[in-house]
Amino acid sequence: MNNDIDKDGTRLPIKIDTTSNGEYAPMPLSATNVEANKLAHDNATTHAKRRGWDRRKFLVSSCGAASTLLAFNAANAAVGKRGGFHQISDDAALDLQLAQAEVDGNEFIFDVQGHYVNPNGAWLNLVPENSTPYSGMEKASCELADMPGDRAYLNCLSADEFIKDVFLDSDTSIMVLSFVPSTQEREPVTIEDANETRNIVAQLDGSKRLMIHGRVNPNQDGDLEAMDELAERWDICAFKTYTQFGPGGVGYWLSDDPGLAMIERARSLGVRNICIHKGLPFGPVSLEHSRCDDVGVVAKMYPDMNFLIYHSGYDNSITEQAFAPGENRMGIDTLIQSLIDNDVAPNSNVYAELGSTWRLLMRDPDNAAHSLGKLFKYVGQDNVLWGTDSIWYGSPQDQIQAFRTFQISQEFQERFDYPEITPELRRKVFGLNAAVPYRISATEIQSFLAADSVSQRKLAYMNNPQPHFKTYGPKTRREFLNFLKLGG
Repeated sequence: MNNDIDKDGTRLPIKIDTTSNGEYAPMPLSATNVEANKLAHDNATTHAKRRGWDRRKFLVSSCGAASTLLAFNAANAAVGKRGGFHQISDDAALDLQLAQAEVDGNEFIFDVQGHYVNPNGAWLNLVPENSTPYSGMEKASCELADMPGDRAYLNCLSADEFIKDVFLDSDTSIMVLSFVPSTQEREPVTIEDANETRNIVAQLDGSKRLMIHGRVNPNQDGDLEAMDELAERWDICAFKTYTQFGPGGVGYWLSDDPGLAMIERARSLGVRNICIHKGLPFGPVSLEHSRCDDVGVVAKMYPDMNFLIYHSGYDNSITEQAFAPGENRMGIDTLIQSLIDNDVAPNSNVYAELGSTWRLLMRDPDNAAHSLGKLFKYVGQDNVLWGTDSIWYGSPQDQIQAFRTFQISQEFQERFDYPEITPELRRKVFGLNAAVPYRISATEIQSFLAADSVSQRKLAYMNNPQPHFKTYGPKTRREFLNFLKLGG
């Protein structure tokens, strides 16, 4: 293998670090996470030698992913965290065929939350002339940063890199390009940018690989009126809104007049999907609007509309436990309680999306087991959707491999009535569930993708894959605050 990236194999293929998607402050790693990463690095050295490979070759291989996840199992079990685990054979760290069978796969993977930054967007006109937005991000130091121009490093975050990270370095089949909370003039990616990216993919004969949202915050001037153009001109698949965002930092409830007006307008435009950021609070201002108390209310009022709860209401400041009715806990319980209070049954018109949520849950298997178990039990096994919030976290492949192998322990299944994560349930979460509200035929899409140019390009690429194992989002509080100044 000709290693052009990370020649010494210093980066792990499963990325447990402090990176944020820019919607929450980076969180320090626990002592267990630090130990898990250390053990994974130590094991990589040992296993690479036993295979007769250098570290980079080992870590890029399926054995590298298996070895890393096994190290995470060991570190978590050592401190009594056994509520969930990665179901991988110990021999997979050295046996390539076994590792490929356990961490690789061919599922239809529909990622309903992706992002990228337009390196030449109009938003740059609103930042100080000498500033270097996003330059502190690790991925901004890629080889494209050496191109001419003071802000050439932004090419490391561009549409071409997005395509490589998502479609070449991961098993993702199709993705929805979403938006960050912002006003129209400060969007790092505008609807025009998103459409252009979709066109780039279409030129590769992969026109069905990328779908786009339309951003709307009905409590901002002009956003309700702009919904018509988004639906009629840009062929959006859903509207995306942030209930904790608004003028002066004050959010709104979906059941308030602006929220109802947004739902009614989407309905009249024939757009049946409303994607709502819930959980991952932006801060203390308007914190209540990060809760899901309003979700069940509008889901009951509009049974013909789909409400896709992005992040599932997960609050990264708490540790999830078994659902406790009436306890008024923050986090996923606010979604569950709202559904119960409004008689919204599992597998109906409310969906729970895992972007950033799963990535954060990868730190703690007990937290992961409770979160996933509750969502499957109360929102429904047909209504949990795959999302990764990439490219903020780099290529989503590590999230895919971690979920592909994750299992809720037998103890937690029996104590809390959580389901086993079967291959069928994984396939549902990875893509079959999202195919329903997004109105696509998974079989048709998979057949189309098998022969498109992106697939052919990936086949050639896999002869010498060069995943960077880097992340894009802010890792420190300073980077996070700089990110917020840009409206990110």
